[in-house]
Amino acid sequence: MDNQQWYIGSNKGIEHILSRPVNAAAAPQAHEISVAIHSNSLNYHDLGVVMGMMPVEGERVLLSDAAGVVTAVGSEVSEFKVGDKVVSTFFPTWHRGKPEFIGFGGVPGDGTDGYAQHHVTVDQHAFTHIPAHFDLAQAATIPTAGITAWRALVVEGQLQAGQTVLIQGTGGVSVYACQLAHAMGAKIIATSSSDDKLSEMQKLGADVLINYRKHPDWGQQVAELGGADVVVEVGGAQTMVQSLLAVKPAGVIALIGVLSGMDSPLPIGLMLNKQIAIKSVLTGNREQQLAFIADLERYRIQPIISKTFAIADLQAAFAYQASQQHLGKIIVTHPIAQA
Repeated sequence: MDNQQWYIGSNKGIEHILSRPVNAAAAPQAHEISVAIHSNSLNYHDLGVVMGMMPVEGERVLLSDAAGVVTAVGSEVSEFKVGDKVVSTFFPTWHRGKPEFIGFGGVPGDGTDGYAQHHVTVDQHAFTHIPAHFDLAQAATIPTAGITAWRALVVEGQLQAGQTVLIQGTGGVSVYACQLAHAMGAKIIATSSSDDKLSEMQKLGADVLINYRKHPDWGQQVAELGGADVVVEVGGAQTMVQSLLAVKPAGVIALIGVLSGMDSPLPIGLMLNKQIAIKSVLTGNREQQLAFIADLERYRIQPIISKTFAIADLQAAFAYQASQQHLGKIIVTHPIAQA
């Protein structure tokens, strides 16, 4: 099969995802590796690029997350060898420490070409090894959803056993957060508009289930239950006030998503009175990804995959994502990498 890549042009929308043959990936330079891509996972950020919510100039090869197998290494590469199974990092140049940049200029599938292609040659630090108990499809869930949930709970939330976590929704970040919080011994309050999805979250460790369509004042309901030490906030504009009601005094709101919009008038008085911390979380750095992978191995967590598509059916995969039927992650696979 010819080497292919899938990209979006100036006209945005799922129906405008195109594919074309490209030349083989270049041979790696001294500090680079070549990777045969096996799997990608879809994220809300990817859908935002496709739908024009995050505009890109000209053409852009899609998808920020990928897992695959190393096929060649540069002369100065010591961390990887041919045959290693690897997974990408969301910010390829953010290796450690605090972020010193704004936006997504260096992010694959947004500011630079992404991993919706069969082979890539990139700097060695753009990938890490995968967890020992993961396959490559599972590994593709790590760079965005997995590390975001881990950083929200572990780094920013400083979650401890016995504390309470409020988790909104049942997407990739939320499901990972439920699994992690359960493994860490926390009490979990889960919200969703679907009773069926809430039942699935209960199987993953959620202790209290709230259907927010039936209980639009869910923030007050959580407060009456004692409140949440950490809130995994993925809704954005339409959920922040409820999250502020739900969080305990001196608690943490990990602000992750903007599913309901970005602009929100916030009750400053309530924020001051509760003396809370709002921590914005955009995935994590490479050092944090390695620490997250160590925790995945420690807790033996395996991601929840809702549905798998072939990369040639990328339009159908995005349409399924946009329908919001999924719980957990959506995966696309590359047959050429499995041959």
